[in-house]
Amino acid sequence: MVAITSCESIYTDQSDCPSGLDLYFRYDYNMSYVNTFHKKNDCLTVYVYDSEGNLVATRTEAGDVLADEDYHMEFDLPEGNYNIIAYGGMFCERSSFTLSNYSAKSVPNKMSDIYVELNHHNFTRDKQLHNHFHGMEKVVMDSEFVQDTVYMMKNTNNIRIILQQAQGEPIASSDFTFTVTDDNTLMDYKNSVVPNGVITYSPWTCGEEVIGSTDQGDTPTSVAFAEFSTARIMAGAGSRLTITHNKTGDEVLSIPLDKYLLLLRSELYADMPAQEYLDREDEWSMIFFLDSGLRWINTHIVINDWTVRLNHIEI
Repeated sequence: MVAITSCESIYTDQSDCPSGLDLYFRYDYNMSYVNTFHKKNDCLTVYVYDSEGNLVATRTEAGDVLADEDYHMEFDLPEGNYNIIAYGGMFCERSSFTLSNYSAKSVPNKMSDIYVELNHHNFTRDKQLHNHFHGMEKVVMDSEFVQDTVYMMKNTNNIRIILQQAQGEPIASSDFTFTVTDDNTLMDYKNSVVPNGVITYSPWTCGEEVIGSTDQGDTPTSVAFAEFSTARIMAGAGSRLTITHNKTGDEVLSIPLDKYLLLLRSELYADMPAQEYLDREDEWSMIFFLDSGLRWINTHIVINDWTVRLNHIEI
């Protein structure tokens, strides 16, 4: 959205005329379609590049000022064509992503030099990720004052895995090893995932919860859970969820994670492109049911409170 104001037609006294670029930021690329930028971002960094991809300006803002729904950032720019690259959550105290090959005090002078990498230890990660957002906008400065909006996309996900024994017997999370593998630690300036090597995500938290009682009403029913925090999940890119029983070494399940997450789209959001659905949704819950031998009953699962019947999907 671009709104251009011609100040000459409004003001006689040109000293009161606004000038430059006035940038607003919006995050409604979610499943509620509601702007929550001011609630989700605690720091914001913006790079401004000219039409040749050369850096002309940069600015970082942090703190309570971003909680204002009308927050905007101003740049004094001459006429010309510009590319705006914005990151939310990257230069905060708890940031989980950094500019690859750049120190905290240096900036990429060419737009094509921007690569953002997930912080990891030898391609393993077992901590909760700080919210991370990306936005990109082309701006034409063809008057003294231009307003524009950068629309942001969230690149981080929380995935809660729940194991429930079908007969209501208690299950301990410590009896299992949970992993998610993917190649999604590096993104370029367009937010495209770049091959960088497979990372293994381990749960950032796990445990047990009592969810009710058995049919007899005297035995509590508990489930085991494990929560993952991952970077952007790409459709068809090979992300995989694996759960192993520690005592026997047997795989309880090993499934293509992106395909299973998209099962919910098939039933509720069939007209939405697969990648858009994966990018809009950022909170996932998946319930798997196990038999008495702690083997997965692969006839159905529950995704985000919706029961999905399984028919001929690859496992």
